[in-house]
Formats: sequence, structure tokens, C-alpha cells
Amino acid sequence: MHGFEGFTEHTIDLNGIPIHLRMDTGPRDGRPALVLLHGFPQTHVMWRRVAQALRRDFFLVLPDLRGYGESGKPAATPDHSSYAKRSMAADMAALMAHLGIDQYLVCGHDRGGRVAHRWALDAPEHVQALCVIDIVPTFDIYAATNFELAQAYYHWFHLTQPAPLPETMIGGAPLPYLHHKLGGWGSGGMGHVEPEALHEYERCFLLPGTIPAICEDYRAGASIDLEHDGASRAQGQKIACDTLVLWGARGVIARLFDPLALWQAQCKGRVSGSALPAGHFIPEELPLQTADALRSFFGST
Repeated sequence: MHGFEGFTEHTIDLNGIPIHLRMDTGPRDGRPALVLLHGFPQTHVMWRRVAQALRRDFFLVLPDLRGYGESGKPAATPDHSSYAKRSMAADMAALMAHLGIDQYLVCGHDRGGRVAHRWALDAPEHVQALCVIDIVPTFDIYAATNFELAQAYYHWFHLTQPAPLPETMIGGAPLPYLHHKLGGWGSGGMGHVEPEALHEYERCFLLPGTIPAICEDYRAGASIDLEHDGASRAQGQKIACDTLVLWGARGVIARLFDPLALWQAQCKGRVSGSALPAGHFIPEELPLQTADALRSFFGST
């Protein structure tokens, strides 16, 4: 695929779940490992422009989260644990162990940021530094729910409805639904999505099992993820490493939350960050600025 020159594609079975990824072809040569995690409703392809800008500085690993892209889509469980962020983070930890990399940097956008948050909590001895893009903690989203948030993030409540209602509704017009999401949350349409990337998002969204898996991802967010996050807070568990927070100045997070304050409350390490002149899909809207911010932060940790 254009934009991934210098990367190889792999599918690795990890505890019975195939995880699809692209990773740097060349030797590490002392470069720190950086894992880039995508969000909803995308795949690792969202990182391709950022990845090209960062290749010389970092050894890059770009996976598809379980349920998304070409990765496995395990069956739902009654407690939604198969799509808990703890389960997704465990996939990523197992992937890095399989690659023989013990210490790494992690950046996640959207749902990938929620996986990265849990990964940093569950594996502080491995995650050296963290970046989250255009999110605040899931626990704080639900705690702050009001009319304005429910309007902006209606999918958080639609996708969590019992199966198969949202699956059936989205399945009736999957591509219009996908396009609406890709152009939303302050992005002002799909102008930031390159045609080749859009084709890949469409192809993966239509793969068998993707829509049910996405619904399960959000059902987990409204149930077992809140249990895990609540338990972490009750125990005083916080992110140990330094954390960079980036958010879009035109997005929902900027309008409704104070991202730095909310992340500072959940971190023991140094927290820094800023708004960028974008909507929600910052890595595609502003790939070079995103790469510059990641290089500056991760290069100093």
C-alpha cells in the first residue's frame, strides 16, 4: 500500500487471536520502539503519514486492534470481557513480547488511546512513555454525561444497546454510517481521508464480524472497562510514566472537557500537551504536526 514503503505486513497468532500489523522492515539500530494504536472506525492505516515522518527516529509497530481491520474478532461474552480494554492491551503486550521488545513507547488515538491508558496501568514496567490523542478517561466521560455530550457522542449510547439492534441498524447502511463518522467530531467532512485509506476503511468495515466487534468494544467501555477503571481509582493506581495529551481545538473534547486536568489527576508522571488546530482525526488532519509532537515528546523521555 502506498505510504507504507519500508514496512512489512504480518499476522501473528497471540493466544488464539490473530493480530494483524505493519512494522518497520529494517533493524532497530538503537531506535526506541513506538507502538501506534488506531481508533474507531479505522485501522492502523490512519498512521501511514505519521509513520513515514517518524521512521528514522523510532522502530514503529502499527497493529490492528482485535475486532478491527484484519485482526481477529473473537466472539462476544456475556460480560463483554473479550473486548475489554484490558484484553486489548494484553494483546498488545503479548505482541511486543513476541517481537522480543521489552521496553516501548505507546501512542493511541481514540479507542486506541483507551487501550493505551489501560496498557500503561497494567504494564508500567514495560510502557516507558504514553501519548493519548483526543480523549479523556472513559470513567470521566460517563461521569460527565449530559445532554450536550450525549448529542455529540450519541454512538457511545447507541452502540452499547443489546445485540443485535445496533448491528442490524448499522448493517442496513454501513458505508454511509462509516463516512458520517469519519467526517465528524469537528473534522468538517472527509477531506482529510485519502482515497486509498478510505477504500481500506470501507473494506475492513464490511469484513464479517467487524460491526458486531465494534459494538462489543463500546459495550465493554460502558461496563467492564468502567469496573476496571473504578477499581484502579479506588486502589490509587495511576499512570507511572510521563504522558503527552493532544486534542483537537475544533473537537468535542476541547469543547466539553479540560483534558490536561483530567489526565493529570490520573498520572504520577509528568503530563504535558496542547490543542492542535484540527477536529478529532488529528493524525490524518495534521500528520506532520502530529509527528513533530510525538518526536519532541518521546525523544526527550
